[in-house]
Amino acid sequence: MATPGDPTTGQGPDDATLVLVPDDEAARSLAGVPGLRTAIYDPASGDVPEDGRAAEAILLSNDPGHADAVFALLGRLSRLRLAQTLSAGYESWDGRLPDGVLLSNNRGAHGGSTGEWVVAALLAVVRDLPAFVRKQDAREWDQRGSGTLLETRVLVLGAGDIGLNVRDRLVPFGVEVLLGASRARDGVLGPDDVPGVLGDVDAVVLVLPLTDATEHLVDAAFLGRMRDGAILVNAGRGALVDTDALVAELSAGRLRAALDVTDPEPLPDDHPLWSAPGLLLTPHVGGVVDGWRRRALAVAGEQLRIFAAGGRPENVVGD
Repeated sequence: MATPGDPTTGQGPDDATLVLVPDDEAARSLAGVPGLRTAIYDPASGDVPEDGRAAEAILLSNDPGHADAVFALLGRLSRLRLAQTLSAGYESWDGRLPDGVLLSNNRGAHGGSTGEWVVAALLAVVRDLPAFVRKQDAREWDQRGSGTLLETRVLVLGAGDIGLNVRDRLVPFGVEVLLGASRARDGVLGPDDVPGVLGDVDAVVLVLPLTDATEHLVDAAFLGRMRDGAILVNAGRGALVDTDALVAELSAGRLRAALDVTDPEPLPDDHPLWSAPGLLLTPHVGGVVDGWRRRALAVAGEQLRIFAAGGRPENVVGD
């Protein structure tokens, strides 16, 4: 039998909205959110305590290895009305939830850290830092010039939280930033506008969500419109880019790239991207920084608070 404050089951007033959470840390984080009580489920097996079967909301595990078990669990929760993610990306869940269940993402938690990675990656490529690191390893003093972000133009595709964070971090470096998104609006280019500017920018940054409309958006034709020496930066999802088309451009030495995400992912050890020239590659770590989960749980808690109060969470997506 649970004791008061026990995070493992039924924490909170009996008349509060019951939320299933994947671990003790999440339960502790949500303990002070008005109108909520929590029960912990096992995301690896999909097991849920007896009193958790009446849950109206669930905090989804962000471990892709848990997806099948969690999907099976969702179908057994007859009162479920909201699924809340801990990530900004939601393509794994979109369109796959039971009827009547809203999906809310974690917009607002990861924009700053992902924007920071974009700036770091662009600076590393432009200033040729990977080559200097290799020279350091070889104990070679190779004093030479490099590029700069000063007076460059960068197209950021994605004008939500992450895209705006990227813009705000690039502008102080003397960069002119253009924003593009799935629809045109004041200060934001639409899909029909993007092809016409690709030849006029020094870099393209991808922070779009992965949907049917954006899968392989960056194909051979897209890449072919980019100017010689331009940089493609992908901090969104790997499948936004046609990998074979990008490998061809990198191998030809015409474009450069910085990728935090790939298609496939993880990248097989024999994949040509590993040795592609002009590429900086990191293993999907743009948002994996100190305090990321605390920030993600804070955003999730606010969405769940709104839901428990009878409102529609601000981060609802896909409907």
